[in-house]
Amino acid sequence: MLDRLEQRPALLALLIAVVAQALFTIGVERPSILLFDEVHYVTAARVLLDFSHITNPEHPMLGKSLIALGIHLFGDNAIGWRAFSTLFGTATIVGVYAFTLLLARATRPALFAAIFALLGQMVFVQARIGMLDIFMGGFLVWAGVAFLAAMRADSRRVWVWWTASAMLFGAAVGVKWAAVPYVAFTGLAFLWLRHRDPGRFGGMHGLPALAVMGVVSIATYFATFAPAFFDETGPMTLERLIPFQLEMWALQTQVLAPHNYQSSWWTWPLMLRPIWYFYEPDQGAMRGVLLIGNPAILWTGLVAVAACWWAGLRQKAGVPLAAAMLWTFSIGIWAIIPKSLGFFYYYYLPSIILCVVLAVALHHWRDALKRRDEWLLIPAVGAFAYFYPILSAQALSSERAFTRWMWLPGWA
Repeated sequence: MLDRLEQRPALLALLIAVVAQALFTIGVERPSILLFDEVHYVTAARVLLDFSHITNPEHPMLGKSLIALGIHLFGDNAIGWRAFSTLFGTATIVGVYAFTLLLARATRPALFAAIFALLGQMVFVQARIGMLDIFMGGFLVWAGVAFLAAMRADSRRVWVWWTASAMLFGAAVGVKWAAVPYVAFTGLAFLWLRHRDPGRFGGMHGLPALAVMGVVSIATYFATFAPAFFDETGPMTLERLIPFQLEMWALQTQVLAPHNYQSSWWTWPLMLRPIWYFYEPDQGAMRGVLLIGNPAILWTGLVAVAACWWAGLRQKAGVPLAAAMLWTFSIGIWAIIPKSLGFFYYYYLPSIILCVVLAVALHHWRDALKRRDEWLLIPAVGAFAYFYPILSAQALSSERAFTRWMWLPGWA
């Protein structure tokens, strides 16, 4: 069955999308009340719908606009708050599949990467809450897909893919500024890849390509502020648009008071301090939502990072090296980003990339593993099923039921 599906990558992508959307949508109405940072972003979305005034100014507007669109289409309720999160969650999973397919040029690791991302629990939780990271991640993953497509495109199509990548990067920054380093990384990767093989990217010249990337992504970013120009109170103007960015920077870099769930970036790969998004009575039962990764995937993924670095540096394997570099960059930027507080959900993007690294490592070392790479799916599925009640706000037996899942002291 798998061998036949590997010969039909488009059909496989469709099946992945159907499964992902079903998994993210079932029970999305639980909890029925705002949880965690929905308090900020859903509230901001409601204001956006009224075209009242700029709110939640520390972040750009696109993610909140998408939440507002969901409310407009489906109502001011749990489904409306989270509808577009589920769609972007599905887009992210399919994007992981497409990205790995283009990177490894093989269907099997692409499928495994998508499965790992689907079962990795991070996307699952973020796809069922009205927060910004799911939107930023979706745009970034597909920006990466367009970048790889441009790298392999001929001179007739390369500019289409390159421009699409720039627009998607601009949209990602229009959700959260945390996407900015990935735009810079892409520019450097382009120069490096083109230096190693000038025939890549359809023979595009470096300076024009970088200029298009910069102009298109910046223009797309500023276009995401369009709704603010129609606010009744203090509407955005062209003269205010640039100074407003400085106001956002000041808010982004302000020193915040300590928080119970704060954690340092180096603890995130080890999952030492996950976050309870919700734990209280709702709809007649105690329910919880814990943002935590799948240990079978995220902890094994760290071994895969080391394996990919080894393969890249000692065996000159380009695909494992690229995957390892991307993950290392994605976690390393948090060591230098000027944020006074860190939280485990900042690991969202690195955790997605880690699924790609794991799939690439299994594919590269498949012969050494005696072609038993699929065995990892057993503990991965088992762990997802084990944590599912506190990922999806299922009814729990008592107020202390959470102790069943608390493996480490920092998880409580």
